[in-house]
Amino acid sequence: MPPFETQPIQVRYLKAACSSCSVLELCLPIGLSHHEVERLDTLILQRVKVRKGHALYHAGDPLHSLYAVRLGFFKTSVLSVDGREQVTGFQMAGEILGLDAISTDRHACSAIALEDCEVCPIPFAQLQQLSQALPSLQHNLHKILSREIVRDHGMLLLMGNMSSDERLAAFLLNLSQRLSLRGYSSRALVLRMRREEIGSYLGLRLETICRGFTHLRDQGLIHIDGKHVEILDPEGLKRRVTGCQNPGSE
Repeated sequence: MPPFETQPIQVRYLKAACSSCSVLELCLPIGLSHHEVERLDTLILQRVKVRKGHALYHAGDPLHSLYAVRLGFFKTSVLSVDGREQVTGFQMAGEILGLDAISTDRHACSAIALEDCEVCPIPFAQLQQLSQALPSLQHNLHKILSREIVRDHGMLLLMGNMSSDERLAAFLLNLSQRLSLRGYSSRALVLRMRREEIGSYLGLRLETICRGFTHLRDQGLIHIDGKHVEILDPEGLKRRVTGCQNPGSE
């Protein structure tokens, strides 16, 4: 069986592909008029299902489309010179995959499904043409690219100035905020990624990640049950990140 399968949308649903989507307000069509969304709809002729553990694309593949994540979680990663995986990000519903290929027309990283996922492919050449006709769509594309740059800067801050526990706290807070925007609980998190993958993303060893979860649990900030993490004290986590925690409160 192929690593992913396409599911053509019935003709009667073509006009509602984006307009009826549950993550419309987080994705590329955000802020577009109904007419503009309909024009974007015409580019999305099928949805693609990607099974857990399989790749949507690999590093080095040519750029054909950008992919709006409709359901599920992905990780993006590259291989180091010695063959080790370096996780570069985690993407969820409402976010765009494939932006890494715009500058060179080839993907710089691989996108792997962390669970069964569904994406909407947007052919890039046609998207460019449509964005020239719709300044609001072009503006949205620029905003998404800018958001990726800001996220990269935030990652550099994590890697350079924060302790291991602070990095982990910042990671959980970021995940909490993004899930909250999608209507999910900001406190009850299900980690789709393995501890090793979190460590790779944060630049920490597996044992350091495990100790970090234990430290945050022992401080009463979180409760852990396998992949399930409950944030018990969001403000306490924020203080860990900002370095403003009162030592006497521990």
